[in-house]
Amino acid sequence: MAAPPTEHEILDVNRRYHDVAAETYDSKWGISFGEIGHQQVLGKLAKLLGPNPGPFAHSLEIGAGTGYFSLNLLQTGVIEQATCTDISPGMLATLEHNAHELGLEVETAACDATQLPFEDASFDLVLGHAVLHHLPDLDQAFREFHRVLKPGGTLFFAGEPSRQGDKLAAIPKRAAVKAAPLWRRAVKARPAPQHQGADEDEHALEAVVDVHAFVPADLKRHAAAGGFTDVEVRGEELLANWFGWFNRTLEASAEPKDVPWGWIQYAYKGYILLQRVDRSLLEPRLPPQLFYNLMLAARKRA
Repeated sequence: MAAPPTEHEILDVNRRYHDVAAETYDSKWGISFGEIGHQQVLGKLAKLLGPNPGPFAHSLEIGAGTGYFSLNLLQTGVIEQATCTDISPGMLATLEHNAHELGLEVETAACDATQLPFEDASFDLVLGHAVLHHLPDLDQAFREFHRVLKPGGTLFFAGEPSRQGDKLAAIPKRAAVKAAPLWRRAVKARPAPQHQGADEDEHALEAVVDVHAFVPADLKRHAAAGGFTDVEVRGEELLANWFGWFNRTLEASAEPKDVPWGWIQYAYKGYILLQRVDRSLLEPRLPPQLFYNLMLAARKRA
């Protein structure tokens, strides 16, 4: 049996994978920096921080990627100054390009979340989206989040895969794989081209970079061990996730240029509709571990 990867190896794989993914990341995941993106990001914060979060004078984003959270929050006035970190220089280069296109100023730093190059008590908000599950040493990362937050500061993370939700998401993925040939014939789409050579090796890293799937108690424990109080964990997206993964798996099987615009609109509008159903009917009533994503909010004592 092969030895499990070391922390250094996990970080190196994450860096390599996200450097490769950076150029097409926004188009692959439908990331918006307009009104749609504003609504999506604000909607997530409002679930745990209230309907009018902020404003926060200075934020630090962990694993900022191409800027989905920070750039949308800057535009909506929730944060006034943003510092963005990521272990991937490629992601930060794309983020800087996006910020320039939007006329926004951000500071960036390529670094490991367990060794943040910032002074104690530097930020009012530490946040991230879909990043904690990539970090091999979560306890040290949470200690660093606590160290760089000002007293009374806020911690917020969203988009973290739940263990049970991840298992449930495999059902529509498997169904879509079986349905894909029939779907491609129906929409007259050619099969997706296969990655060749080095590209294939890099894209194969996608299965390696996800280190954790969580139950709510995991996130609460890590936050408490890091020194945080008022820890709250909530689940989000169930029906929307099943619908989204089914459609995304179908689309990934086809040549991207062949996917009809009508299908793209149907998939997007259906996802937004089911997000509303999840938010209004299911998220307030079902236990968080059933949902695909978990979100966390906490505070540093004043």
